[in-house]
Amino acid sequence: MKIQSIRNANMRIEYGGHLFVCDPYLADKFSRPSYTGKSPNPLVDLPMPAVDVIAGAEFFMLSHLHSDHFDPAAADLLPKNAAIFSQPEDRMIFIGKGFSNVTAVNDEADFENIHIHRIEVQHGSGDVLKEMGKASGFILSAPGEPDVFWIGDSILTDAIRREITERQPEVIITHSSGAVWGKDRITIVMDAEQTVEVCKLVPKSKVVAVHMEALDHGTVTRQSLRNLAHYQGIADARLIIPDDGEMVTL
Repeated sequence: MKIQSIRNANMRIEYGGHLFVCDPYLADKFSRPSYTGKSPNPLVDLPMPAVDVIAGAEFFMLSHLHSDHFDPAAADLLPKNAAIFSQPEDRMIFIGKGFSNVTAVNDEADFENIHIHRIEVQHGSGDVLKEMGKASGFILSAPGEPDVFWIGDSILTDAIRREITERQPEVIITHSSGAVWGKDRITIVMDAEQTVEVCKLVPKSKVVAVHMEALDHGTVTRQSLRNLAHYQGIADARLIIPDDGEMVTL
């Protein structure tokens, strides 16, 4: 399989002989509101034209509908007949935006030879969860490919730890910016410590950390994550931290 990290959680993935795009966030640099008052978002440009981000995609996977995962630019650019896999809560929102081929993944779904299993995740903790709403992760499998657990926007919970240790996925994709929300700065996705813990839970797996250095509420940089991983004895080959636009072959 190949994973091309585009920006934030936006990825182009070649898997099972198919190409799909995750969480298209196609806005121009500084064209969207700030989350903290520090800076308009996103903080960086796309590494390629927006039309090229979605070019050739056979389907799209959406972890949830926060605006840094599916924005107005994506709503305008995606073909209205595009095949979209979403969590059940989001299907009618897509329909309301004019999309006609939306599959709500209640538990499991398939795109030809790719099997998709949805996992409910936890986008923060405490009172902030009411504001964040539901988010999903997805476990992918296909003949001849590694099992992949795309955790999505979530902190590391006991439920996710169980999924990882029981399933032992060969590839795990984490959202690792340590993003915070609200006046109490509640962490709403994995931080560096939790990402390193994921690596330790599955010593034979590859962990790919994305969703970094794109938004003004992130607290973890690629370098700070790498520094902690080195301190904890995690090799670069086990924890992959791609730059925007970088292609990773697994």
